[in-house]
Amino acid sequence: MEINLYNLDIERGVLSAILFDGDNYEKVAAILKPKDFYLPFHQDIFTIMEVLYKKDYPIDETFIKEELTKKEKFDENLMFDIISTTPIEMIESYSKEIKDKALKRELLHFSNVVKQEVYEKNDERAIDIVEDIQSELFKIATESEDGDFKEMNIVTSLTLDYIKEQMQKDGLLTGLDTGFIDLNRMTSGFNEGDLIIIAARPAMGKTSFVLNIASNVLKNDKGVAIFSLEMPAEQLMLRMISSYSSIPLQDVRTGNLNDEQISKITSTLDYFSNRKLFVDDNSVQNIHSVRAKLRKLKSLHPELGLVIIDYLQLMVGDSKERHIAVAEISRGLKMLARELKIPIIALSQLNRGLESRPDKRPMMSDLRESGAIEQDADIIMFVYRDDVYKIREAKQAIKEAEKEGKKADIQIVEKEIEEAEIIIGKQRNGPTGVVHLQFNKKFTRFEDKAVNVNEIEAPSTFEIPTQVVDTPVI
Repeated sequence: MEINLYNLDIERGVLSAILFDGDNYEKVAAILKPKDFYLPFHQDIFTIMEVLYKKDYPIDETFIKEELTKKEKFDENLMFDIISTTPIEMIESYSKEIKDKALKRELLHFSNVVKQEVYEKNDERAIDIVEDIQSELFKIATESEDGDFKEMNIVTSLTLDYIKEQMQKDGLLTGLDTGFIDLNRMTSGFNEGDLIIIAARPAMGKTSFVLNIASNVLKNDKGVAIFSLEMPAEQLMLRMISSYSSIPLQDVRTGNLNDEQISKITSTLDYFSNRKLFVDDNSVQNIHSVRAKLRKLKSLHPELGLVIIDYLQLMVGDSKERHIAVAEISRGLKMLARELKIPIIALSQLNRGLESRPDKRPMMSDLRESGAIEQDADIIMFVYRDDVYKIREAKQAIKEAEKEGKKADIQIVEKEIEEAEIIIGKQRNGPTGVVHLQFNKKFTRFEDKAVNVNEIEAPSTFEIPTQVVDTPVI
């Protein structure tokens, strides 16, 4: 069955409408590119229309003829066909029709490319061929750039547009708002294409930290995708509910709630149900599955603005050698961030070696399989809370005293609000240093430090002679 993959009458009608009223160009340009027209002459005319529009010249027959004549591409008969065609009124609808046919032509061409790929790359693994095909198909679906060299006039124009855009943002943020003032000041926000590694030892609150960032991104009407390899989606949701509603996590978990708290939780759930939050809690993920799922999600939800992976070391690699597998994963995540033009946050565990140091603040060498991660990451941050170690050391001292039959004269202090440090160990496009926050343990919430010490909630202290039950924090 023959399929008609172009309609010259519609193409002429759309171009005629632009010649009739130059203001129509913007409506069409928002949908079509020159290559979407079937007839080469129509492609050339639309290209010249773009040039005239950028120069703020009238988009009319005289200027178009002059420009095409210079390039020896003008055709009097084809131009007459356009001028003599009645301008189309529903120009956006017909432009979409042209776009649809152009995509079908591209898909038909792509099907031939797939056959050629399979035959020519017969010695390669099927999964690698699938990856190449998925990447090309994603470009078709999202109308990505074709990857050709950019001429300097285009680069300088894009750079100027970028500078103007940043000037409107008062110079502080160039990327996603993290929700933390000092962190924004240090990083200028998380930018498109960035791979951000957030690492910590267990119980430091790295999952809580990224969920706080996710909540702020959602608040700004961006979408967030979370790959939770360690805990079910429901547990993540409990943490976000507690943080957002200021109801203690322990109460939310146990259902120990009064009527007012139930009402707040209901309102919180209504709020999140209307946000673009996507959670995949499959415990087995590799770079191929993550890439395929995100490409599909991005095509369905262009507003997707942030991806979180919790955590990197739980992802499965193709290689049996772990350092090679981690290298493939980190490189794949970086390339994916650039392809989708969104920041990707990957949580990471740290080596146990730092536990033996007097100063247990993490450093770059504490990253597990750190070589590839250091190379690929744009930003590497460590979450550190000194009070966690103080309590742990106090409990250990009590146990050792009990073994010796002694009573430990040690007071263990549990603070509801603890000091927290976000240590920026690497930043490709900015400074390194420490951002000081505070961590509210009841609500598993990181917060900007209060300006006035009197504004900080007073910590509750109590003495436990034998043991302390820690608030679970991941």
